[in-house]
Amino acid sequence: MNLRVETDSLTHFRDRTSELVDRLKETGSPLVLTVAGKAQVVVQDATAYQELLDRAEHLETVEALKEAIQAVDDGRTRPAAEALEDISRRHGIRG
Repeated sequence: MNLRVETDSLTHFRDRTSELVDRLKETGSPLVLTVAGKAQVVVQDATAYQELLDRAEHLETVEALKEAIQAVDDGRTRPAAEALEDISRRHGIRG
């Protein structure tokens, strides 16, 4: 596992939780906690974690848009009116 962040033992974190949480809030960087020398959990400030989630969501949106643009470029789309007509017909919806 290649984690390029600060690491500390779970025992040390337990013993100095308040100090380490303050540091997490200050730096915004995650802390990898180890048990028997192996990475087990990652602890991160809530604000920094939310920013990470927001970035991941943004990247997923960008990827979906790229795929949609490629579908249009490849001719794998059809007019919305046509698609809605098919849906209405398949589900017995009268418009």
